[in-house]
Amino acid sequence: MITETAFTVCAREFRAAYLRLDAGEIERRAEEAIAALASCQACPRNCRVDRLHGRTAVCKSGRYALVGSHFPHFGEEDCLRGWNGSGTIFFSWCNLRCVFCQNFDVSQKGEGDVVTPERLAEMMLELQGIGCHNINFVTPEHVVPQILEALPLAIRGGLRLPIVYNTSAYDSLESVRWMDGIVDIYMPDLKVWDSAAAKRYLKAPDYPEAARNAIREMHKQVGPLVMDERGLAKRGLLVRHLVMPGMLEETRQIMAWLAGELSPDTYVNVMAQYYPAGVVSDEKYPEINRRLFAGEHAEAVRIAHEAGLWRLDERRPRRPLWG
Repeated sequence: MITETAFTVCAREFRAAYLRLDAGEIERRAEEAIAALASCQACPRNCRVDRLHGRTAVCKSGRYALVGSHFPHFGEEDCLRGWNGSGTIFFSWCNLRCVFCQNFDVSQKGEGDVVTPERLAEMMLELQGIGCHNINFVTPEHVVPQILEALPLAIRGGLRLPIVYNTSAYDSLESVRWMDGIVDIYMPDLKVWDSAAAKRYLKAPDYPEAARNAIREMHKQVGPLVMDERGLAKRGLLVRHLVMPGMLEETRQIMAWLAGELSPDTYVNVMAQYYPAGVVSDEKYPEINRRLFAGEHAEAVRIAHEAGLWRLDERRPRRPLWG
C-alpha cells in the first residue's frame, strides 16, 4: 500500500530547481519571453498585441507587471504556509473574467503598483529574509516573461526558496515550458470541466481544454507532490478545485480526469470556501448566488475518493510560529 512516506524527501537534501539550471539558460529564456511580448501569446488568449511597447488587451498588462501585494500568507494549504507563511506575490489583473472572483479589486480593477525587474527580485528576497517557506507567485499566467526577467537578479541576490506557481491554469504551453526546471511546485486550479460553464462563468469557453493541457505539462515536469519530513511541500503538483453550488457533475468529471489521466497520487485540495462575490447576483447569476448547501462539499470529497484520489488536503490547527 502506498503511503505519504513514499512522497517524502529530506529537507537538508532539497535544492530549488532553478539552482540546478545554468544561470545563462534562465537569462536566455527571459530574453526570449520578453521579446515575445511584442506579439503577445503568453496565455491562451493569443491577443498578439505589442505589450513590449505598452499596448494592452485582455490582461491589461503591458511591459511591466503590476503587483497588488506581497506578504507571508497564512491562508494557504498547510504544506505551503508552514509556520512562517507562504511568501506570496499577488500579481494584479488576470486573463480570465471569473464572475465570482473573490479578489475582484486586484484581478479586475487592477489595484497595485507597476514593478521593475529589480523591484520584483527585491520582493522575493524580502520574503525569504523574513522566513517564508517558499515564493508563491499568484496569478502569474500573464506575467511569466516578467518573472523570468527578475529571477536571475533574485538568484544573484541569494534566493534559494522553492517557487510555487499559483495559477488558474489558463496558461499557454509555451509559458509553462519556459518555467520547466524553474518551478518547484505547480498549484493550478481546475475550475470547471464543461466549455459552456467556462463561457458563462469564466468568459473563456476554451478554458477546460487549455487548463487540462497545461496541467498535463505541469505534471510531466514535476510529478506528484513531495513534502519534507516537516510536512512542507518541496516539489510537485497540487491541484485546487473550488466546489461550486449545484455543479457536482463538474466535480465528478474533474476528479475522474485527475485520477485517470494524471495519477491517483495527485494531491488535491477540494475547496469549500465558495461564496457569492464579484458580479454574482440574483439578476445575473441566480444559480450560483448562494453558498454551498450542507453536504455539497462532503459529496465532492466522496466523489474524489470514489475516483481513486487519496491524497486530499486537510487543514490542521495552525502550528506555533517558531515551528
